[in-house]
Amino acid sequence: MPPKNRGRYHRRMSDPAGLRVAPVTSALAAQVRELRVAPGQQLFVGDVAFNLADAQRSPHSDAMAILMRDAQSGEVVIGFYRLDYTATIVARKPIAGSVGLRAFLIDHRHQGLGLGTRALEACCADLRRRHPQRLLLALNVDCSNRSAIRAYRKAGFVDSGELYAGGRAGPQQLMLRSLA
Repeated sequence: MPPKNRGRYHRRMSDPAGLRVAPVTSALAAQVRELRVAPGQQLFVGDVAFNLADAQRSPHSDAMAILMRDAQSGEVVIGFYRLDYTATIVARKPIAGSVGLRAFLIDHRHQGLGLGTRALEACCADLRRRHPQRLLLALNVDCSNRSAIRAYRKAGFVDSGELYAGGRAGPQQLMLRSLA
């Protein structure tokens, strides 16, 4: 007997055009603020409303929505992330041509379906299109967040070997992904 989710999972995964990323507009902001992560993930992601407002205030950041086409509702926001163009915000040192990825999340109702990997691919494609001079996507991930580390590796990120000791949930490792 097939798993219960198999039909839903297969249908969503087989529609590559059904997922995209876009800057958060005023029309999308309310949906972004309604996003929630699974219990235990809040410590790693932080407050969505704060991250959205902070990114929108900064001239060096983009607040980004992850959107998915839904047969019943049209297009819905299923995730959020922040891009920071200040070289030292993530790596704590300049890395030429890099952009920082922060506060990446997929809403708890959409986790476990492979959408995070697809969203990261869409993020990279968007960066290549809008910012072709950017060569690397950098992020910090809490060392204790093993599932996130596995997901980022699956999406093409590699561990730089550098640790940052000042994370809310303990030490964080710097991971990088080529945008080439």
